[in-house]
Amino acid sequence: MTVGRVRGLIRDWDERGWRGVFTPPRIVLIASLTLIAAYAALDWRTLPPPLPDYATAKSAYTPSEAWLYDRNGRLIDSARVNFAVRRLAWTPLDQVSPAARTVILAAEDKRFASHGGVDWLAVGGAIRNRLEGKSGRGASTLSMQVAAFLAPELDRPGSRGAWTKLRQMRAGMGLEARWSKDQILEAYLNLAGFRGEAQGIGAAALGLFGKTPAALTRDDALLLAALLPDPGASADKIAKRACALAHESDCTRFTGMAASMLGPARSLALDPGLAPHLANMLLTEPGMKITTTIDASVQQVAIEALKRQLQGLGGTRARDGAVVVVDNATGDILAMVGGIGGNSTAPSVNGATAYRQAGSTLKPFLYAQAIEKGYLTPASILDDSPVQLDTASGLYVPQNYDKGFKGPVSARVALAGSLNVPAVRTLLLVGVEAFRDRLFDTGYAGLTEAGDYYGFSLALGSAEVTLVEQAAAYRSLALGGRWTPLRIVKGDAIDGERRTTSPQAAWIVADMLADPNARAATFGIDSALRLPFWAAAKTGTSKAMRDNWCVGFSDRFTVAVWVGNLEGDPMRAVSGTSGAAPVWRDVMMALHAGQPGKAPARPAGIDERRVTFAGGIEQPRREFFVAGTGMTQVAATPPESRRPRITNPVTGSVYALDPDIPPERQRMAVAVGGDVTGHRLLLDKRDLGSADSHPMILAPPGRHTLKLIDLSGRVVDQVLFTVR
Repeated sequence: MTVGRVRGLIRDWDERGWRGVFTPPRIVLIASLTLIAAYAALDWRTLPPPLPDYATAKSAYTPSEAWLYDRNGRLIDSARVNFAVRRLAWTPLDQVSPAARTVILAAEDKRFASHGGVDWLAVGGAIRNRLEGKSGRGASTLSMQVAAFLAPELDRPGSRGAWTKLRQMRAGMGLEARWSKDQILEAYLNLAGFRGEAQGIGAAALGLFGKTPAALTRDDALLLAALLPDPGASADKIAKRACALAHESDCTRFTGMAASMLGPARSLALDPGLAPHLANMLLTEPGMKITTTIDASVQQVAIEALKRQLQGLGGTRARDGAVVVVDNATGDILAMVGGIGGNSTAPSVNGATAYRQAGSTLKPFLYAQAIEKGYLTPASILDDSPVQLDTASGLYVPQNYDKGFKGPVSARVALAGSLNVPAVRTLLLVGVEAFRDRLFDTGYAGLTEAGDYYGFSLALGSAEVTLVEQAAAYRSLALGGRWTPLRIVKGDAIDGERRTTSPQAAWIVADMLADPNARAATFGIDSALRLPFWAAAKTGTSKAMRDNWCVGFSDRFTVAVWVGNLEGDPMRAVSGTSGAAPVWRDVMMALHAGQPGKAPARPAGIDERRVTFAGGIEQPRREFFVAGTGMTQVAATPPESRRPRITNPVTGSVYALDPDIPPERQRMAVAVGGDVTGHRLLLDKRDLGSADSHPMILAPPGRHTLKLIDLSGRVVDQVLFTVR
C-alpha cells in the first residue's frame, strides 16, 4: 500500500466517519478475523503439553524398588532405593483383580467405556452444581487424570482454574486418540496416589492390606476407591464413602476395616528375602534388576544351617554368623549369607564382607609357602614347646589354644591340629615380610601394611580379613594354587588369575587339612570336620574369642563360615569345632548329598614314601613330599646338636618387683637350651654355677646382663633384661 493510498483512507475516514469503514463486506471480514484471532488465542491458551505414547510412559515409570534374582532367574530379594515415594513394579491390568477394576471404575469414571476422554454429562452436572452453590467432585475422567499424571503442570497446586481444566480436557481427548481404554486404565491404576507415600495399586495393596493387587476383594477395592478423592482422610470418612460406593444398607463392617487398613503397615514379603545384605550391596538405583550367581536353593541351605546353629548356641554365647559358598570350577558365589537377624544387635551389617581377625585360618598358606620353598616337608619335626620372642613392643609369647605343649610334632600334625608355637617357628623360617606378601597375592586385600606391622602374630591370624576373601583364598588351594577373583553378578568377566602357590605345595597342604588322623590329637577322632567323603578344612579362633571360623573345600565347592558377635564382644564357650564347624559340615553334606566329594588328582612332582619317626614321636605312615625333599626316617634334633643358648629370660625383658610379695618369692628361673655340659652362667660377673643346674635368681632393680660361657671362658650367648 502506497503512502498516497493511506492518506486517501484517512481522508475518507475524516469525510465519511464510521459509515465508510463498516460496510457489510468489511464487517464480515473483520468479524472473521476477530473470530480467528480469538480461536487462536483460545487454542494457544488451552494447548495441552505433549504427552508420551503408552510404551514410552510405561518405560519411563521408575519404581522405588530394585530386585535381585538368582542364577536361574528366581527372585530372591529386593530393596527399596527411593524413599521419596513408594512404587512397586508396574502392575499389568490382568494382574489386578476384576473386583478392584470394576469398583474403581464405577467410583472414578462410570462412563469410561463410552466417552472419548471428556464426560460431557459429568461436565454439565458439575456446572449445574456450581451454579446452584452445591459442593461436589469435579468432572475429571480417568483419561484426564492420567494426562495430569504424565504432565504434572496440568494439575499444579494453585493452577486448577477453568483454563487448566480446559487443557486437561483437551489432553484427555488427545490421550484417547492414541491409547486404548485398557492402557489408560492400567496407567491410572499404576500412577494414582492412594495413601501417604503409596503410589500405584501395587504399593497400596501391599502397604494397606498386605496383599497383591490380584488378591484384592470387593471390600478392599471399595476402601481403596474411597481413598482416591482424599488420600489423607480419616478412617470414619473413608468408611462412610465406602458405604456410599457400595450402595448397601448395612455398612458396619467398613468402620473396622478402614481402621485396620490405616493401622500399622502390613508386612507381606513379595520376595523370599533370601539375601538382604547382598541386595543392599548391589541394588543402588531404583528399578535395577540384577541377576546374580547365587543359587536360591544353596542360599536357603546355608541360611537354615546358620540359623539352626545360632539358635542352638543361644544369644548369650554368639549372636551373629555368615556363610559363603563358592563353585570351585567357575568362581561363582552360590550363597552369601551376611547374617540371619535373630538375636543380632547389628543385623544390617554384612558379616560376609566385614573385616575380622583371621585366627588360625592363615596357617595353611604359611605351611604351603614353607613347603614350596623347601624349608619344611609334612614330615619335618617342629618343636611345640614354650618360646619367647623379643619384639619392638616387648616379648611375644605364643601359646596353644589349650595352653598345653606337645613337644616335637610333625608339620602335618602341627597344621591339622592348629598348633600355634610350631606356626610361629615356621614363620621364622619363611619371614614375616615374605608371608605378608604371599597373603596379599592370595587376595587378602586388607593386608596393606608392611610385615613388621603385623609381626610374629601374623602366623596366628592377627590380620583382619573378610569371609569372601577367605573363600577365594581357600579355593585357590582347591585349584592347585591358582587364585582368581570370585563372581557375584552373573555374566561378569573374571579377570586377574594368578598363581600364588605351586601345585605341589597346594596339593600337599590340602592333603594335610583333609587328614582326620593328623587332627585327632587336637579335635578328636570324630569332630565336625570329619565328613564321609574327602574334604579339607581349617578352623580358627581370634584373640579373646571374638571370631570363630571354619573354611574348607571339596573337589567341587569351597565353604567359608564365620560365627561371632558383629559388635566385637567375645563369645562365650564357643570353639572352632563347636561354633562355625557344624555349619560348615551341614552345608557341605547338603551340597554333596547326591555326589560325594573326591580327593583331587595328585600333580606331577610329588613323591610318596613310607616314613618312620625315631623315638616314637609319631606312628609310621605314608607321606608325600615335593620331589627332591623326600625322606624315610625322621628324628628330632638331639639336644647335643643344638646351639647352646639362654631361652629364659629373653633379651629386652622387663620385670617388675611387687613390694607386697616377699623378695624370696620373686626369684626368676633361668632356662637354657642345647648341650650346655660344662657351661656356666654369669649374672653381672657373678658366677651362678653350672648352666644345667637351672638356677633361680633374685636380681635387684636395674639393668642386668646374663651370660652363658663355655669351658674356655668364651661367651656363647648373653641376654639383657631390666628389673624395676
